[in-house]
Amino acid sequence: MPTFRLDLAYDGSGFHGFARQPDVRTVQGELESVLSRLSGEPVSTVCAGRTDAGVHARRQVVSFEVGRTLEPARIQKSINRMLGPEVVCTSARLVDDGFDARRSARWRSYRYQVLCSPYPDPLLRHVTWHVPPPLDVDAMDRVVQLVVGEHDFSSFCRRAEGRSNVRRVLQAAWRREGSLTVCMLQATAFCHQMVRSIVGLCVDIGRGRRPPEAMAAALRGSDRSLVPTVAPPGGLILWDVGYADGS
Repeated sequence: MPTFRLDLAYDGSGFHGFARQPDVRTVQGELESVLSRLSGEPVSTVCAGRTDAGVHARRQVVSFEVGRTLEPARIQKSINRMLGPEVVCTSARLVDDGFDARRSARWRSYRYQVLCSPYPDPLLRHVTWHVPPPLDVDAMDRVVQLVVGEHDFSSFCRRAEGRSNVRRVLQAAWRREGSLTVCMLQATAFCHQMVRSIVGLCVDIGRGRRPPEAMAAALRGSDRSLVPTVAPPGGLILWDVGYADGS
């Protein structure tokens, strides 16, 4: 069966997350509906990283197998016509058998956008977290460096029975970009709410509500109560996914 890879971007504001769910609108549900109509058979997709309700993607990677050969250009055109501009396919191609968008991925990166201003911006409300000043971004950048490496992130993630919350973070940084304060995190994998919890603790520290030592304590403690602030979903973007061939 031919295996296809799709690179997608989407505005998650109008979706209940990526993963299909009964009776609610999801990115995967809408995408599989288009692909099933196009192929004439049920299509099941795999994504590089599930996103929660309200979370966006600049580059989400999806793979699927189908019993007939389809033209990648036709797949891309159909998705963009039927789902755009909320969901856009930026690339569609045939790939080698065995490619799996999730299992083949080497790393994922997320971007979180904070708007630190006296008042919100209505044009940015779906893609930022508004945090009134002051905000000590230098302190936030110093403490986020502590998450780099392999740690048990149980303080930052929802517990899943029988699953480990040990993850390896490759890069972490806060920086200013014009009116935005941006966190970039890259890891081999993330657990549920990990990025938003790291951001939430960093912002609490940047606002002076928690001491800088709270980050190290959370990494040592493996206790969800140590990180009570979870950043809202709208500021989070699945930014990129990396594979062995550099694609």
